[in-house]
Order: sequence, then structure tokens, then C-alpha cells
Amino acid sequence: MNNPVITVITVSHNSAATISGTIDSVMCQTYPHIEYIVIDGASTDGTVEIVKSYGSKISKFLTEPDNGIYDAINKGIAISTGDILGIVNSDDVFYDRQVIAKVAETFIENDIDAVYGDAIFVSSENTSRIVRYYSSGAFRPGRFRFGFMPAHPSFYVKRDFFEKLGYYKPDYKIAADFELLLRFIYVNRLRSQYLEMPFVSMRRGGVSNKSLKSNITLNSEILRACRENGLRTGYFFIYLKYFFKIFEFLGGSRKHDKIASR
Repeated sequence: MNNPVITVITVSHNSAATISGTIDSVMCQTYPHIEYIVIDGASTDGTVEIVKSYGSKISKFLTEPDNGIYDAINKGIAISTGDILGIVNSDDVFYDRQVIAKVAETFIENDIDAVYGDAIFVSSENTSRIVRYYSSGAFRPGRFRFGFMPAHPSFYVKRDFFEKLGYYKPDYKIAADFELLLRFIYVNRLRSQYLEMPFVSMRRGGVSNKSLKSNITLNSEILRACRENGLRTGYFFIYLKYFFKIFEFLGGSRKHDKIASR
């Protein structure tokens, strides 16, 4: 695979406060072969005007009502044409200018179907403060039964697999990303490679961790995803992941020091 086109999809809804940062982080990527798609859910706060202000720098832009984030992502996949596809959310930014270049290089040099790496969670009030370092380094397919998965915003996969294996399931409220990675990596054994590097900086406060109710819904959907894909598990195993997450928070400051010293 020489010089693959990499599609990056951003979905938004009333994201005027953050989407410029997201778009700028895509625009400043050093890799030249990027198809950038923005799918907006009929925002009313000025998001549409901000996106339109970038003109032809954005490959494709669609704004219309949708049935949630996964429905919007599916719309982006359906109109994409790149060789490889990944997602950056409308309140996240790429960690540095080289991320997509490193993704492309990994696909060019290796016979693989997908790559994934790490993600950084930062404070919503102070985005320079790391509160959690999400490392995908210890991930193994068998850990899906505990509710673990690679950092979804770092997941880049050959686009053809969406046609072969299916899109995100929009009837999931929170965990369609978990279900898709489980289906792609565990069930269908896609050849994937881990890159030890942060792909994105993510603001804390996403839908999956904003409340106790959201966490309960998340874990219920993780259990459903495992059952639908033939992986035996239970709530005992799934809730064990919170014990291990403690170490991610404790390690956040150490990772910050390591990153800052580069």
C-alpha cells in the first residue's frame, strides 16, 4: 500500500466552543493524503458556520438531523472514499502534527488491517493538564470480556472492512464503539498493530463517563455486545476493569512528565 488516502471523520452537534481546535489539528497534519469529513447533527449554535468557514479545506460536509453519534459516524463512513479510516471527535484534537503520517507509515510498512495506540484525557477547564493516560499497550483480544478495548479514537482500519463486517450499531447508546472493535478484532481476527504513542487529547466529560447512570448503561451494553458476539463474560468481570483504571489515573502525571520531556 503506497501513499494511502486516510479518511478522518468528525461528527458534531452544537460544538461551536471546540470544533475549531479539532479542525485545525486535522489541517496541520503533515501527511498530505487526507480526506476530511465533518458530519453535523443540524447544530444551532454556530457550529455550521464555523465548519463552512474552512471552505474546500474540508473534503465533505453534511449537516442534517441524525439519530445519535453512531448514526452520524455511519453517514461519514458511507460517503468516505479513503483507503484507511479513523475518527476524531469534535471536542478532541490530534496530539501532534505527525499522527496521521505515523499511521500511514505503519500501514505502508506492515501487512496489517488496523492500528491503534494511546489517548490522553485532559481537564475540560485546563487542557494542558493530563488527568488520565489511556494506554492500549496491555490490550489483548481476550480482555474484551473485562470491558477493555483499545482507545477508540486511536483506531484506524482499512475502510473496506466496514462493508465486509458492518458499520456501528446505532441502537447502542454508548458502547457501539466497543461492539465494533470486539466484532472486528476479536470475532474476525483483524491483523492489528499497536503504536506506543498518544493519538489524541480528549476532554473529560464524554457521554460514557458523565454520570453513574451513563456508566451503568455502558456496562450493560458491553455485556450485550459480548453476548451478541459469542464472548462469555458477566458483570463481575466487567466491573473489575475499574480496579485497573485506578493505575491509569495514578500513572497520568508520570506519563505527562515523560511526554513533556520529549
